[in-house]
Amino acid sequence: MTTTCPSGQHSHHDVYAAQCPCRALLDLLANKWSALAIGALEDGPQRFGQIQRRLQGVSPKVLTQTLRRLEDFGILDRTVYPAVPLHVEYALTPLGHSAAIPLNALRSWVEDNIDHAFRPEPTAP
Repeated sequence: MTTTCPSGQHSHHDVYAAQCPCRALLDLLANKWSALAIGALEDGPQRFGQIQRRLQGVSPKVLTQTLRRLEDFGILDRTVYPAVPLHVEYALTPLGHSAAIPLNALRSWVEDNIDHAFRPEPTAP
């Protein structure tokens, strides 16, 4: 789907075009840890440890990188509360809430259809 660029920076956006800047946002949102982090934040602001416990299997390094990228794209806000120790919370922005809607549908679809997905048998050597 091709649309006119609302910022006026480009003549149009087309995710199928190799040089389209929207590819970076698509890459971010198509990442499993991004999709899961956005889902974890749908219920409201959370601290790093809460998000990490919810996203079983994510390393602290990968979660930090994911949260930073989401913040860079304006998907979430990071708020630091001055206390000892520092209290940091992550929350979805309005843009993040709008991204959460289709990602929620995708996560639900995956859970509903995983048993029907084709998984080939391993081949013997």
